[in-house]
Amino acid sequence: MDDSLGDGAETTPRELLHFITQQTRFTLINNILQHPDQLPSMYELEELNPSVSEATVYKHIQKLIDAGIVKEVSLDDDQRRQGYPWKFYGLTEVAREFLKTHNLLAAEETLQQIYDAISDKPEKMVKYENAPRPADT
Repeated sequence: MDDSLGDGAETTPRELLHFITQQTRFTLINNILQHPDQLPSMYELEELNPSVSEATVYKHIQKLIDAGIVKEVSLDDDQRRQGYPWKFYGLTEVAREFLKTHNLLAAEETLQQIYDAISDKPEKMVKYENAPRPADT
């Protein structure tokens, strides 16, 4: 994996901060941080953002992947189970370090507590939340 962030051009930290803190992208990053495994599926991200269209969630996750902030990880074929997700989204180590350096991980524990307090999760979301995840991310 490339050990830099941004679009490959000389992206400054300020430009990257602006990119990351765009409302939808920052919300998605927070959704990843608050997930019990910090590895939600696309469905879980969509459920956590009911006021945002599925296409918009996908578009912003793709932008975060392209920028080296989010990684897509998949279960191996032999680990996949019918009716469960097999693609998940997590922060790259480089992104985690960048967020830590810029004090954007300070609320990580609070985000997880908020997620744990959600009591009206749809049955499918609970099922997906408990789905097997790749062990080595």
